[in-house]
Amino acid sequence: MKTIIKKSVALAIILSSNYSISNAQTTLTGEIRPRFEYRHGFGTPIDTLQKSAQFVQQRTRLNFGYKSEKVSVGIVVQDIRVWGNQAQLNTYDVNTYGIHEGWAEYNFNKKISMKLGRQELNYDDQRILGAVDWAQQARSHDAFLLKFTDTTFAAHFGVAYNQDNISSVATASTLGTYKEMQYLWLNKQIKSLNISLLALNVGKQSPVSVNSTRYITTAGTRIEYKTKPLFAGLNFYYQMGDEMGAYSSKNAPRKVNAMNVAFDAAYTLKEKFTFGLGYEYLSGQSQTDTTTAYKDVNHAFNPVFGTNHKFNGYMDYYYVGNHLNNVGLQDVIIRFKYKAEKWNVGLDFHHFLTAADVLDTKELSKTGNYTAKDASLGNEIDLTFNYKLKGGVNLTAGYSHYLTSETLGFVKGIKDYKGDGRTDQTNNWAYVMISFKPVFLSK
Repeated sequence: MKTIIKKSVALAIILSSNYSISNAQTTLTGEIRPRFEYRHGFGTPIDTLQKSAQFVQQRTRLNFGYKSEKVSVGIVVQDIRVWGNQAQLNTYDVNTYGIHEGWAEYNFNKKISMKLGRQELNYDDQRILGAVDWAQQARSHDAFLLKFTDTTFAAHFGVAYNQDNISSVATASTLGTYKEMQYLWLNKQIKSLNISLLALNVGKQSPVSVNSTRYITTAGTRIEYKTKPLFAGLNFYYQMGDEMGAYSSKNAPRKVNAMNVAFDAAYTLKEKFTFGLGYEYLSGQSQTDTTTAYKDVNHAFNPVFGTNHKFNGYMDYYYVGNHLNNVGLQDVIIRFKYKAEKWNVGLDFHHFLTAADVLDTKELSKTGNYTAKDASLGNEIDLTFNYKLKGGVNLTAGYSHYLTSETLGFVKGIKDYKGDGRTDQTNNWAYVMISFKPVFLSK
């Protein structure tokens, strides 16, 4: 890690010394972001006898940037660790650091450019493609982008192809990520209206053959309307293709037929107080429909590479490494936010429901009937606070509380001794995070 940092600093100094000749811009910045968390029922309802967890996780980054008329370069070196996962007298490498970004961009002219290398992909509200910055490690892709940017129109075409290693013969991709990706993003601004179209095709390694890939395609739109003091947004995405690792009754890959619809609106008074409303529907797989035609299709929507912590409550009960291929979700949201000069405070309320039926397994065992449980998955309350200190330092804190339901216990597999979904435990989460973002060099 020290060697990488020394080389990055040396490179920044060398390039900055040539500023008068090349008229390039060189920056070297950093980030140190420790976050303390208290978890008691985070991600899933806590079971009896389970105790709360406390830890501090830290992200340390060194960001190098270079920009000239024709060429731009971005390199981000980061170290992710939990306090205490290395001994004080460290004599070994636990492999906590690496290159988060390493890309170069070439401008053919003022409108057309190509960008290639390891990079973050952030589009629209990040529901389908986002960097997941809340996660200390974040997300980046090894990809090639061809970009067109005009005053009111932009188009991005991206391609990625991943393999585990160099080989002289065909091998399977086994890292668990995707094998291929292609996407097209179009964006048009018309006064207060912002319209985006996205088509994303993701291919994963087939379990049958090293030369075979199974694709899932997500296509849709994000529309935003912005005028002071009103904001409104609409999402619609449709998903189709072949599910990885699942087979239909016809001994063929199970087809995907899913959708996502969302609406959010906000109204701001005197640029300080904001009131917001929202609703999101992510289709799911019914547990009560036992027909072959229905089971041969996966109806559960997958947000693919979305920044899922941003949506559906901060306790990450849904779509943050969980709830995929499940009964889906409906999320009714009410938001309040007050913003002052140096600080802001927000309060979000979520009421969750299933998008498809949850099977009452107790009733099935008693009567043999496939009946659905109540659709309610409970409620979540999220309180957040943010304060800006001088010198590029930011303090963030939050507290979340989840009021569970019996149906949620069935969905998450947390049941009491009677076989009912557990609702008698307190499920909450709290955190405090401080971010330092020093500027070492800017020239």
